[in-house]
Amino acid sequence: MAGRRRKNTGASADEGTAETVLPADLELQDLYGAFAAHGLDDEDLDDAAVLVPPVKLPAERELAEQAKAVPMFGYALTLARWAAPHRAVDEFGDLVEEDRAPAARLLGLAPAEGEVPEEAEVEALRAWSLACDLDLVELGTTAEGEHVAVPGPDLEPAEQGDPETVLELWLTAAGIVRELAVEADSVPEEAEAEREPAGDGEEDEDGLSEVEEARDEAAELLDEALQVLYETTAFAEPGNETVPLGVLAALLVVPEGEEPSEELLGDITDVMVALDPMLGDLAELGLLDYRPIDPELFDEEDGEEPAVVGEEPLGEEESARFGLVRLTPLGQYGIRQWLLEDGYDAPLVGDLAKGDAAELLRGVCESANVLPEEELRVWTAGREPVAAARELLAAARGTDGYGPLRRMLCVSALNLLGPDAAPAVREVMDDPELGGAARAWLAAQGATDVPVPDRAMALWTVVDTFAAQLLDSGGDAELLRELITDLPVNGDPAGWFGELWRVDHPYTADVLEAIGELHPDRAVAKEARKAAFKARSRN
Repeated sequence: MAGRRRKNTGASADEGTAETVLPADLELQDLYGAFAAHGLDDEDLDDAAVLVPPVKLPAERELAEQAKAVPMFGYALTLARWAAPHRAVDEFGDLVEEDRAPAARLLGLAPAEGEVPEEAEVEALRAWSLACDLDLVELGTTAEGEHVAVPGPDLEPAEQGDPETVLELWLTAAGIVRELAVEADSVPEEAEAEREPAGDGEEDEDGLSEVEEARDEAAELLDEALQVLYETTAFAEPGNETVPLGVLAALLVVPEGEEPSEELLGDITDVMVALDPMLGDLAELGLLDYRPIDPELFDEEDGEEPAVVGEEPLGEEESARFGLVRLTPLGQYGIRQWLLEDGYDAPLVGDLAKGDAAELLRGVCESANVLPEEELRVWTAGREPVAAARELLAAARGTDGYGPLRRMLCVSALNLLGPDAAPAVREVMDDPELGGAARAWLAAQGATDVPVPDRAMALWTVVDTFAAQLLDSGGDAELLRELITDLPVNGDPAGWFGELWRVDHPYTADVLEAIGELHPDRAVAKEARKAAFKARSRN
């Protein structure tokens, strides 16, 4: 599955399309040199072009039940059982003519009595074809030369709901449908009608090349659309996973940070029209819940131009007529498997929360594609607060490059544990690395007997807290400016920075340089830069 490429207007024409790298991986390094200075691992950063967010998935048994409930997949299982002990087929493996109507009735596609509509037989044949493709039925020839089909070895475990078997079969079916959807979209009707063999029977190479190019473009478009859906679903609040098709198309077409131009609005509409049938095909196998585009929206009547998305503000119901799409848990499972097969890191929420507190904090710090709050929530859930807090606080110590970030994450985890963790936090109030944050946390929990930290501890905590934000934000200038304006300079920048540059913390110089770069008060910024120079000189 091709990784999605974000458009970047900062790239020059000969650079090609730039690819996304997490800001926290690059901007801090560029602005302040903190990674290089503190030994953080930035190897192969330029290759981290596609960062796949972690997702939550139901248990495999639940996913298997959802797969069996997909009509087309269920039809394939039903017909495979119907083939027992064997069933006659034609030389191509299709159902013989006299079995097609009974198959449609068996699947509930036609009434038990009366004529069977042609479309019902076609649907039954599609389900039979899927059963053959999945080897739920196996084709062979009798001693008399008759073509027959018999149930395959995977049928029984699939019927019994074995998760591994069901999901493997469903994933294979999803891949088949995905490929067929792309094939169907890649041959325009007019191109098919115009294609003719060359004079002496050779294939029209130009026509084949055009079709192949169209197929590659359709496959790339569908892959990018599916990965956008995967990302938006990962970040969406529960119940808000549905995406208007126009929004999905805009995410694929409009460069980040730009408003769509008139030309781009037309491109958005083209992408919507191209995706519409492909998404509809995938919905048949349960990857998506999809409301297709209302065909009347694009009908040209009385010489009017067809509708273009985005030209006028639309109400909710009117917007829905342009298509709505939601990635199902099965869809998330399928796309994740495709990403893993292509070598991408596609984690699950909770992957980093399976070990002890040290492994948790280290993993969250070092992983580019992680939702820290979710990992902390999974880890703290059900743990005894005091014991968990002690483990977290012990893991938060250290003056290595990730130390400030571990302590910030530790405080976030303590917030999840709540006031019951207070006894463990009180035990570290005099710890030189943890004491300042511990006292601040206790005060925030409502404790009134917490002593004010001494000057050395207070200053060390200021540096540590700011360093954590510096690492976490990746050099986000706007956020850092907000933090800087709250620094307790107290009208005496020379005196305050004169103390701060002496703080024995590995990030003191980085913090001072950031303040000097971003503080809106020129006098304060100048003193911070002078202090940063002294801190660097001391080292």
